[in-house]
Amino acid sequence: MNKVISFSIIVLAFITTACAGNKSETKKTKKPNILYIMSDDHTTQGFGVYGSRLAELNPTPNIDRLAHEGILFENAFCTNAICTPSRACIMTGQYSQANGVQDLDGNLPEERQYLAHEMKALGYQTAVIGKWHLKRSPSAFDYYNVLYGQGDYFNPILAEKGSSDSIATKFHGKKGIWPGTQYQGHSSDVITDLSLEWLKNKRDKNKPFFLMHHFKAPHDMFEFAPRYADYLEEVTIPEPESLWDNKNNGSVGTRGYNDSLLDTIGSSVGHRNIIRNMGMHMEIDPSIPDPEYKRLAYQEYLKRYLRCVKGVDDNVKRIFDYLEAEGLMDNTIIIYTGDQGFMLGEHDYIDKRWMYEEAMRMPFLVRYPKGIKAGVRTDAMINNTDFAPTIIDLAGGTTPEYMQGESFAEILESGQEPEDWKKATYYRYWMHMAHKHSNPAHFGIRTKKYKLILFYGLDYMKRGKKPKGFSHNPASMSHFQTPAAWEFYDLSKDPQEMDNRYNDPAYAEVITDLKNQLKQMREDLNEGDEKYPEIQEVINENW
Repeated sequence: MNKVISFSIIVLAFITTACAGNKSETKKTKKPNILYIMSDDHTTQGFGVYGSRLAELNPTPNIDRLAHEGILFENAFCTNAICTPSRACIMTGQYSQANGVQDLDGNLPEERQYLAHEMKALGYQTAVIGKWHLKRSPSAFDYYNVLYGQGDYFNPILAEKGSSDSIATKFHGKKGIWPGTQYQGHSSDVITDLSLEWLKNKRDKNKPFFLMHHFKAPHDMFEFAPRYADYLEEVTIPEPESLWDNKNNGSVGTRGYNDSLLDTIGSSVGHRNIIRNMGMHMEIDPSIPDPEYKRLAYQEYLKRYLRCVKGVDDNVKRIFDYLEAEGLMDNTIIIYTGDQGFMLGEHDYIDKRWMYEEAMRMPFLVRYPKGIKAGVRTDAMINNTDFAPTIIDLAGGTTPEYMQGESFAEILESGQEPEDWKKATYYRYWMHMAHKHSNPAHFGIRTKKYKLILFYGLDYMKRGKKPKGFSHNPASMSHFQTPAAWEFYDLSKDPQEMDNRYNDPAYAEVITDLKNQLKQMREDLNEGDEKYPEIQEVINENW
């Protein structure tokens, strides 16, 4: 839809406004700078301002400032809760099937790094620093200094555009001499050092900047800087109720017939999942039985995670301090988000991938006092394909026809949701039973009130031959077909998704309507399965 956006008018109205700090730079900067900060796996539960069970721990006082002085989105969602596809959606403004990055093996070549191209065309100097995770070099940016793949928490190697430095290392399983420099310290500190160095000494101060600052933390395995070793040490972290009792969450698609796959599907906190659980990662003595094993694993898991979050928050403050010292804070649109959500023990799950709320929901905060009112919270629905169109809009451009997402700049400006704004969002997890997390492939639709999911249980890549029956072979779980099943949650009554009401006759009309919406949405977004006849057959049989 086309929207009349007045951000450019707001920006022009402030061109002549004097700011503290570097006045000569302020006069030349006719457009706002845009700082996009993204962490890896930073879920809304890991904030103070989102009001979760962990809010009382106040883990993010600096990041929360963006919400207090700007806008917070309650209903920001990813379209595929896994790192590489989510980042591709953000860079392209397209859903996974359109941009070609459907799983962790996907890559984004320079010609499809659309957001960088569009921002350069609008006169911005562009840079990305930190975690990139899209295989190909981010060459569309004017400057980059990025980790190889996941990168290391400590003493990370980053590859810088234009640098002749090289280092002997292993990348994509291949040993060799690769471009890059090894930096000393924790990745959150190093990445912030590099962004500050670019801001201070490497950017063209006659141009507005668009900087994508990407933390590695708090991605697993939650390796925090040593200075946080005592943080929360004496605190008992609150537990979600569903860690112990998952009630009527799930279906045969996630539990197996007669709960036969509870020990296989969905990596767990405690002993439930025999293939992968957090106790293994936290080095809890496996001879300790549940519930004690699960309790110990959960406490260690959450403390390590939140120590990583604390490191991110402190480094965000370092960036804020620089912007304020240089008089740039109020002429910079600051966005903070994660690349998806994350399960922190809810439903006894770890990791992401699920369409359940904790994995699907993204934090999204924006501060820009010249155009965004302070302290606004909105329940308008946005997803990560909308990020690029919005950033382009804020920079004075218009959404390209090839992008499927829509700009929500009008919501940022007014704090109000337009009547014709989207009423639902689409989700699809393309991978299947991968990486011992063993999440079945699924897709679905979420409105403000309801959620409908189809677990179809097949690998779209057909990696290897599909075994007969339901044998538990971790080495071939992607080949393992899981039962197909629907799940339906009335989020207005069941926000924690503890009661699958798909078979409740009282919701029959609602579910039929959601299926019709979902079918139409898949057609409109070209997200159908015509190329995958085995999957389409399962869909047809279960629709």
